[in-house]
Amino acid sequence: VCPAGADLISLPEKHLVLLRDGRTLIGYLRSIDQFANLVLHQTVERIHVGKKYGDIPRGIFVVRGENVVLLGEIDLEKESDTPLQQVSIEEILEEQRVEQQAKQESEKLKVQALKERGLSIPRADTLDEY
Repeated sequence: VCPAGADLISLPEKHLVLLRDGRTLIGYLRSIDQFANLVLHQTVERIHVGKKYGDIPRGIFVVRGENVVLLGEIDLEKESDTPLQQVSIEEILEEQRVEQQAKQESEKLKVQALKERGLSIPRADTLDEY
């Protein structure tokens, strides 16, 4: 129930979408259907590395429902309360590249250690999906 004289103003809400490949998208939800296909407007792809993040502008973004892992509304009033530091796109991409290289090196060491002990883990790209 709205008090007399009060105006109901519906502000557009930003939504966060986590994709199956690990990417995070933030934008205004413009459309959704029964298959969870989404259309996002003024979309940015947010990349997190440690306590830093960077936003890459993507514009209008269409997401097939099979790739959506999580969809949630962002509280715009609390969005600025985050303890994360925003950095430039170039800086976050460089930090992401360094992090991915370190992860690959760690994985190689793990596989080598298992191989020395006579064990092997099948690579994900060789596993049958069904």
